[in-house]
Amino acid sequence: MSLKDKVVVITGAGSGMGRAYAKVYAAAGARLALNDFDAASLAETVALHGGKDTLSAAFDVSDREAMFGFAEDVMRAFGQVDIVINNAGVAGGNKPVWELSVADMERTLRINFYGVVHGTQAFLPHMLAAGSGQLVNVSSIFGLVGAPFSGDYCASKFAVRGYTEALMAELQDTGVTAHLVHPGGIATNIGKVDGQELEFSKHYLVTPPEAIARHVLQALLKGRAKIVYGKDSFKTWVGSNLVPTGLMAKLVWRDIKPVLDLAPYKGLRKK
Repeated sequence: MSLKDKVVVITGAGSGMGRAYAKVYAAAGARLALNDFDAASLAETVALHGGKDTLSAAFDVSDREAMFGFAEDVMRAFGQVDIVINNAGVAGGNKPVWELSVADMERTLRINFYGVVHGTQAFLPHMLAAGSGQLVNVSSIFGLVGAPFSGDYCASKFAVRGYTEALMAELQDTGVTAHLVHPGGIATNIGKVDGQELEFSKHYLVTPPEAIARHVLQALLKGRAKIVYGKDSFKTWVGSNLVPTGLMAKLVWRDIKPVLDLAPYKGLRKK
């Protein structure tokens, strides 16, 4: 399948994987419709990888009305939408579950899960009307297994997984396909809190964003439904399918514990 003049929508395109998707699809000849919350970062992506007809809009993907307005702008500008990559996301509160506030949970779910829902519901009707298209929702390897200090993030990414797998079943025989991406440790800004890089990210977020963007493009061309890629992604996928849940939790804890701030556990855990 040629991507020349195909219209590709990418959310969270201001940096990281989103910017890498923009670079890879632009190089393949696609026309881009890009979103990010950060207007300056989005403008930089457009300057680096956009063409003369690139459409961009800065807004929060948790804003349903803004997303639907964006979809209308895309259809007015291009008359079609071929691929939608619901990529935008945040890291979450970076706390154990007993320290996560309701505000932490709601913010993470609004962006990571409802951002995907809004992007899906805004663009899917246009794909169904055309009888073709690929809807790509980005989860995480933490949508395969739970991880400490990531209760809100895992909840959002498991939700993306379930939502997209339901779509896969519902879209049979429509000409539209749903695809689920589970990135491993990709080197993006999601590993920073208040501008400071977490110890976790220094050790685990090392796969270049361009590598997963190229991998996803090739996987979509082959029609693969589930795409798992990046540092530790394969072993996590295997473990999620073959290792008992209780044992997997112990293995994840043992793997991540050395780079966690264990202060919240003081007095709560046995040595």
